[in-house]
Amino acid sequence: MSASKPSGKVLLAITGFNPQQWMQLLSARRNVVLEPDGPADPSIDYAVVWKQQPRILEKLPNLKAIFSVGAGVDHLLTDPGLPQVPIVRVVADNLTQYMTEYVTWRVLDHHRQGSFYRTQQAKRTWYEPPQPPAGEVSVGIMGLGNLGRASAKALLALGFKVNGWSRTQQEMDGVTCYAGTAGLTPFLNATDILVVLLPYTPATHGIIDYSVLKRLRRDNGLGGAFLINAGRGRLQKEADILRALEDGTLKEASLDVFEQEPLPKTSPLWDHPRVFVTPHAAATSDPAHLVGPMLDQMDAHDRGERLRNLVDRDAGY
Repeated sequence: MSASKPSGKVLLAITGFNPQQWMQLLSARRNVVLEPDGPADPSIDYAVVWKQQPRILEKLPNLKAIFSVGAGVDHLLTDPGLPQVPIVRVVADNLTQYMTEYVTWRVLDHHRQGSFYRTQQAKRTWYEPPQPPAGEVSVGIMGLGNLGRASAKALLALGFKVNGWSRTQQEMDGVTCYAGTAGLTPFLNATDILVVLLPYTPATHGIIDYSVLKRLRRDNGLGGAFLINAGRGRLQKEADILRALEDGTLKEASLDVFEQEPLPKTSPLWDHPRVFVTPHAAATSDPAHLVGPMLDQMDAHDRGERLRNLVDRDAGY
């Protein structure tokens, strides 16, 4: 006979995802609801959320913890009715793998001059430009969390020089690490390809502006500086990115996230010949890989064990 489900329910409150598979997988071990039963539902123990309706979590008197289904938690921290319970951010091997693949793909495409060759192919031109080896190219990663570290490890294995920048000092074998305001300019000055994997917080809002892009190293074997943003859209100022592309501050950009999503059809980024656009697809949250660890954490927490991968509300991630 199968074990009975815990009496406490799980609130599934997600937008931008089809809830069906999330509901099916969560329901295998928990009783799941899509909305509270009234304004103060005492039956809900846990909430699994993404861009939930504001204040929906505010009056759940027995809520024990909140689980975010995406890597970012700014959608939670801006909720004016967010209760003072632990918030668990998603950490999953497949999410890390997806992001590592995306970052490696875009770095290699910029490094091996993919845009140039695609343009040349359309013109039926046969020409091989000079190609610097990976060891002469410096990739700078802004954000040395789980995703940044995994991406750095993959790039090191390919022979790239790797720099890292973070809010506080970090250490990683093979990576030259910079930190804080004092470390930002030296980090940028030593970077040919900038990879942005920062969390979104009030302190990082619009951090990728013209001033930052202007400090990237352009005198290099690649013929200019490159930007890859797979973090959060509100980290960047798109008008500044376009300005940098037009005046030569940037050679190319790969953007997976945007200030407004979906990216408006009127955005000049769609048609820019040196911008590669993907629809926030670098690392999609897959319930088949994420729900199991969430349920395991709920079970462990019910047994009195500590939750893992908790969000620091003061830091914003």
